[in-house]
Amino acid sequence: MTLRPLPEAAVARFRRDVERLAGRAFDGAVLADGARLALAVSGGADSMAMLRLGAAAFPGCVTAATFDHRLRVESAAEAAMVGRVCAALDVPHHTLTPFQPIGGNSVQMRARTARYAALGTWADGENLSFLLTAHHADDQAETLLMRLQRGSGLSGLSAIRAIRFDTFGVVLRPLLAWRRAELRALAMESATPFVDDPSNIDPRHDRTRIRALLAATPALDPAALAASAGFLAEAEDVLVRHAERMWSERWHGPDRGLSIADEPRDVRRRLVRRALTETRARLGVVLPSFAGDSANVEPLLDALEAGRSATQAGILVRNSPTGWLFSPAPPRRSL
Repeated sequence: MTLRPLPEAAVARFRRDVERLAGRAFDGAVLADGARLALAVSGGADSMAMLRLGAAAFPGCVTAATFDHRLRVESAAEAAMVGRVCAALDVPHHTLTPFQPIGGNSVQMRARTARYAALGTWADGENLSFLLTAHHADDQAETLLMRLQRGSGLSGLSAIRAIRFDTFGVVLRPLLAWRRAELRALAMESATPFVDDPSNIDPRHDRTRIRALLAATPALDPAALAASAGFLAEAEDVLVRHAERMWSERWHGPDRGLSIADEPRDVRRRLVRRALTETRARLGVVLPSFAGDSANVEPLLDALEAGRSATQAGILVRNSPTGWLFSPAPPRRSL
């Protein structure tokens, strides 16, 4: 296999992006020499470009994993192709498979859950510093539009986060400012093989339809949409920190009162959801399978602001002089 070198400017840019995110993840700390980086490489043009960039920017510090979803007959051969490129780059490679077969409704969502579960277990066992994925600006723009279409709040509109803390470690997405086309061009110009997943053009998937909309609407600039998602993520971080401070100052248990009537509704929404979850855990309240969506607290907030009590997800919330009190909801009367 003959691979051509990448432009040094692209390698330097990637190195800076990874180091910047690693510094943000650990409050300005510099990426330590010899830090081990794991790359999630599917075999598509985006992740193959990231593989080449990572191997060039951090020689000897990169390992790669390919998750074979086993949803297509070609997937095993595609994982083997990634392995051959990794061998040519002297990058260790691992092929991962689902812990159980992926099926049922929402296959893409189930596939994503299975992929991160396997990647997380692998990364945890390998004692890796960071897991890098190849999400880019076009992915970010598509996600933002999908969330807008669903009426998401600020948390959802933050879309794909550049840094994500998981149980096994830290996930970094250093390509969120890179465009799909430039990553594909890097792969092609460097003679790096890649595959095109047919599911990316399957109109049954929401993301595929949004991708087609973006392609047909030049006025919608994916780079600008991705930048907006980044700004929304910054605002979300500010609210998260403020809500965390309010929680530590004002939550003293279900029966002591949560005094947050003076806070903006978004902060009340976050803290009420958290109080409901903690109250159920403390009091051993188990939700029945037909309980429905317990995340929608808008009717509960409306009732509390009007001075009324209300029940949400097995918990009765009522006003008191010390704030909102939480207790198990009384059993429903049988007719």
